[in-house]
Amino acid sequence: MGHPRKALRTTTVGAVSATLIAGSALGLAPTAQAADAVRFVDIAGDGGTVLKANVITPAGADGARRYPLLVLPTSWGLPQVEYLAQAQKLANSGYIVVSYNVRGFWQSGGEIEVAGPPDTADASKVIDWALANTPADSAHIGMAGVSYGAGISLLTAARDKRVKAVAALSGWADLIDSIYSGRTQHVQAGALLDGASLVTGRQSAELRQIFDNFYASNLSKEQDMIDWGKKRSAATYVDQLNKNGAAVMMANAWGDSVFPPNQYADFYEKLTGPKRLEFRPGDHATAELTGLFGLPNDVWSDTERWFDHYLKGADNGVDREQPVRLKSRTTGGYEGYPDWKSVGATRKKIALSGTTTIHTNVDSGADGGIVFLSSILDQLAQAPPVASIPLLPRHWAAVWQSEKYAGAQQVRGTARLHTTLTPTKESGTLVAYLYDVGPLGLGKLVSHAPYTFHGRTPGKPFGVDLELFSTAYDVPAGHRLALVVDTVDPLYIEHNPSGARLTFSSPANDPSYVSIPLREQ
Repeated sequence: MGHPRKALRTTTVGAVSATLIAGSALGLAPTAQAADAVRFVDIAGDGGTVLKANVITPAGADGARRYPLLVLPTSWGLPQVEYLAQAQKLANSGYIVVSYNVRGFWQSGGEIEVAGPPDTADASKVIDWALANTPADSAHIGMAGVSYGAGISLLTAARDKRVKAVAALSGWADLIDSIYSGRTQHVQAGALLDGASLVTGRQSAELRQIFDNFYASNLSKEQDMIDWGKKRSAATYVDQLNKNGAAVMMANAWGDSVFPPNQYADFYEKLTGPKRLEFRPGDHATAELTGLFGLPNDVWSDTERWFDHYLKGADNGVDREQPVRLKSRTTGGYEGYPDWKSVGATRKKIALSGTTTIHTNVDSGADGGIVFLSSILDQLAQAPPVASIPLLPRHWAAVWQSEKYAGAQQVRGTARLHTTLTPTKESGTLVAYLYDVGPLGLGKLVSHAPYTFHGRTPGKPFGVDLELFSTAYDVPAGHRLALVVDTVDPLYIEHNPSGARLTFSSPANDPSYVSIPLREQ
């Protein structure tokens, strides 16, 4: 009997390799012809674990001079040829590029560690190997990656001071705040990661237990999961990263359904070295996707400019540009800001007046969409999830609306909900949605976020403060904004006991509101 998953991995590696190489040959990556051919090598990682890697050097590199080194760990579930087109372009412009399959996936050895200490140790071993086996310059080393590769790159820069520059694309800085924000399991995102790793890798017993506890809502293991996630989050090591001084560029999509943008923005604010933050429309890793096939791509172009300046010393102006760059989901151009707090410099509050009670356990029709699909539709066709606000059943959904806006409202940054909640049970889940409501009552989703509570006294009110996922969205003149709250969304695991009710109130001494961040006009 053979090993079907190994055969599948081998077959897919060949197919993806053929696709990328064919793309280069057809002109998708025309500059690749100037770089030396790709070499596939085995690198001994931490504990001797074999890492499958590929190396591309600039044409004519003979050891007489040294070149800056770029190390690219692969994304979750993708093979080592993932970055081939970009690696060829970077090698052509004067970099040694080493891309490797992280442990536990595809043909590399070991088990999946989810960016644990063995993964960062592996990255340092890859750097060691490159310095010993290529004409790489030990004083000019950078790391970059998409998704999983982004997280490993940030963590390695915090632990290995040889890394002078990082480009972390569609990654995470806080793993728990990504897939367990609002104390709520992002079940579709978790299932996507789980399924991909089962097909393309080898889960450790620890990882399997984490997933099982995650799905089972095992509160007795909650702190264990949080501790596990903190160990794998660059936010935990931000002081060390700042001490090492690496120049950090981070890019993400507004609709990233695996790693929402808030946690990147929060982390960016804590960095003290050279830094850059970019947000664009799209979902997880979709903004970088065309660049992986060698096509023109803003994210990868900015990545190369970042490394050119901080590893080569090129005076290309990247350090003089506004470091926070945003692209609205509804308009075409980029906007620059001096820092994240300047993005939503003006705030307007929508009062959530009165007392409203909703019943739980039923989806009202207000939803955050479907992982990947919804944000891709928004990216390509400006078609976010929609709901008819007048038709939402008030038995299951609480609804508040603003007045019609006389002029366009440029929502930028993080909306914040503050309310007083009285539950009938000790546990519960709510999901808050912000909609752009047109004249006919059709609401387009601007943002949303889940919130879960446990251990509350039934009948006793308590305050709720919830940050919705950061976004950039232009509300047309004549439209309203609506806040909708219900208790069920397919994106998340909900914790509402059968028959539970949630009452929202607005005490005179602590009024409820949603605070909307707006671009300064």
